[in-house]
Amino acid sequence: QVQLVESGGGLVQAGGSLRLSCAASGRTFSTYAMAWFRQAPGKEREFVAGISSSGGRRYYVDSVKGRFTISRDHDKNTVYLQMNSLKPEDTAAYYCAVQYGSSWSTPADYGSWGQGTQVTVSS
Repeated sequence: QVQLVESGGGLVQAGGSLRLSCAASGRTFSTYAMAWFRQAPGKEREFVAGISSSGGRRYYVDSVKGRFTISRDHDKNTVYLQMNSLKPEDTAAYYCAVQYGSSWSTPADYGSWGQGTQVTVSS
């Protein structure tokens, strides 16, 4: 299994930006679709953005469309999440994961979860 490490989270004001990074180990990184999820206290883990193995297909939860952009760099074995126009409701721990199942948005179809990086947006 691939090992993932997230970074880039922090505390920002509403309207600010952050860029999250997910560094992956393993030579088979480019063969898997990957995604970012987030989980706020007291809430279920939520799909945020996904990207196909080639990077040609990208999916977003409605609440972040137009604000977040997922991308991947195969040479660097890294997936990114550029987050602009951040809102307080974006506050959560953000995780990246590898898609092993058939669903883009279901946590149970993912694995190799990273340790998470905290994003806090103040109002």
